[in-house]
Amino acid sequence: MNTPELLLILAGSLAVSAFARWRGWPAPLLVVAVALGVSFIPGIPPVEIDSEVILTVVLPPLLYSAALDVSFQNFTQSVRHIRRLGVGLVIVTTVVVGLIAYWIVPELTLPGALLLGAIVAPPDAVSAAAIGRRLGLPRGVMTVLSGESLINDAAALTLFRVFIAIIGGSALSFGGVIGTFVLAIVVGVVVGLAIGVVVQFVRVRLRDSVVAATLGLLVPFGAYAAGEALHGSGVLAVVAAGLYIGYNSPKTGYETRLQERPVWSSIDLLFEGFVFALIGLQVFSVTQNVASNSLGLAKSIGLAAAVFAVVILVRPVFVYTAYFRARWQARAQKKIPILRHLASKHEPELSWQELAVISWSGMRGVVTLAAAAAVPVVTAAGPVAQRDTINLVAFVVTIGTLIVQGLSLPWVIRRLSVADLGQAERDAEDEVRIFERSVRETKDYIDEHHDEWAARYGTAELDRSLGTLISQFERQVAVLLDEHDLEEQDIDSAGVDTSTVRAPRLSGPELTELRRELLDHRRSIIIRERNNGELDEEVMRSVLRGIDSEQLALDTSAMTRNRR
Repeated sequence: MNTPELLLILAGSLAVSAFARWRGWPAPLLVVAVALGVSFIPGIPPVEIDSEVILTVVLPPLLYSAALDVSFQNFTQSVRHIRRLGVGLVIVTTVVVGLIAYWIVPELTLPGALLLGAIVAPPDAVSAAAIGRRLGLPRGVMTVLSGESLINDAAALTLFRVFIAIIGGSALSFGGVIGTFVLAIVVGVVVGLAIGVVVQFVRVRLRDSVVAATLGLLVPFGAYAAGEALHGSGVLAVVAAGLYIGYNSPKTGYETRLQERPVWSSIDLLFEGFVFALIGLQVFSVTQNVASNSLGLAKSIGLAAAVFAVVILVRPVFVYTAYFRARWQARAQKKIPILRHLASKHEPELSWQELAVISWSGMRGVVTLAAAAAVPVVTAAGPVAQRDTINLVAFVVTIGTLIVQGLSLPWVIRRLSVADLGQAERDAEDEVRIFERSVRETKDYIDEHHDEWAARYGTAELDRSLGTLISQFERQVAVLLDEHDLEEQDIDSAGVDTSTVRAPRLSGPELTELRRELLDHRRSIIIRERNNGELDEEVMRSVLRGIDSEQLALDTSAMTRNRR
């Protein structure tokens, strides 16, 4: 793929994504549909996909951005369910698809059929998450879907490498396969956490928000490369680094947080559109290649249809079976005193309707595309059997799941009434509650430091300024209550003497310094509540954005005064 083609695909996918967002349609589906139509236009040259570009340039930032947005608290609460889907379901799908594909087309060979299973095993939650957010899926369901998409890529790519090695003539035992899995997990997580700790240590101490945000842009690429170089999972290294940095992002400068959010949103939009455009553009050339091979187009399409059906059916069977088996196991553990502590750590309960939505959210995407493109033409042991057929099946499954499940998922969510209509109201109540608590504790903080500040600024000027600031806090609470149509709650009086109404206020640098200190104190309260499990992480981020915006306005105003 040359530079003009790359720029044309990026620009075209961006334009289609923008139109889809304007109309409120799922952007990935429209991009695939348009690209598929373009691929059949006479004279359009075939697009060659470099799998290394997808795996090392496109995949890491998409995974990292998703990890930054995932609530670490919710992730840990649902980690058992996430682990079952992200690892267990990938293995089961690989084996079932591989055995059925080998039974239908023995020419694939068993390692080749299992390789095909590993390629089509990992769902991509990009489109499912976009639909779920728009329709208000419960936070627990969104956490499971997002968490699964973060770790299933690592499992699938590890299996992919195992079967490529077997096809290439390497002799791997069952123990060797397990050892490869364990090594990939341990090394990937350790590398990712180490990079996350070092980067976070540096970012907290950087005064330049532009440099800090730019350093964050390098993390996914460095984590992936380091994880792969040390024979671990680059995917898990990226995810571990993203979860750690995302959880600790409130400790960085507010300007860094405000700059990073739109940057990562833009990267997601650009790269996601690019990947789905490549999926659509590849179909015509892959179909032509299959039509000329020994297996033939008809048999290859029959295999693709069978694999597509298996992929659709395996997921709900596994989801329901694994979940209710885990619930039964938890109930059994509660009856045994020595095992009760294990039962208490079980993941949050999900209704059958929520499980149905999870079962139907199996759309394939970027990893399936990259893995299919990475299948070599020739290995040390000779040509890979039916490589073109493997590619065709991968594309049919990807596009089929995007169209069938992607288009029908909103209907499934509405039909089963899974949308949590009360989540926004609960978040609003939590937001007002934490805002009120931060105001009350800030007043206590003012009382504790009043004498110190009075000695620094003067009592009359200080009390007049504090009275004004507290009045602003109370107005902000009143506005929040009015916006969310909540009942007014009592807020204690300031505890400072505001009777000196004619006293001059603090001005310029002194007032700015005082307001910064109070904003920092309010941030510390909010972060403390999150760390104690009293505040959902997504609500915390929303409240922090408000405080960050307030400080940005404060500092911008101070800079304007200084220039005068």
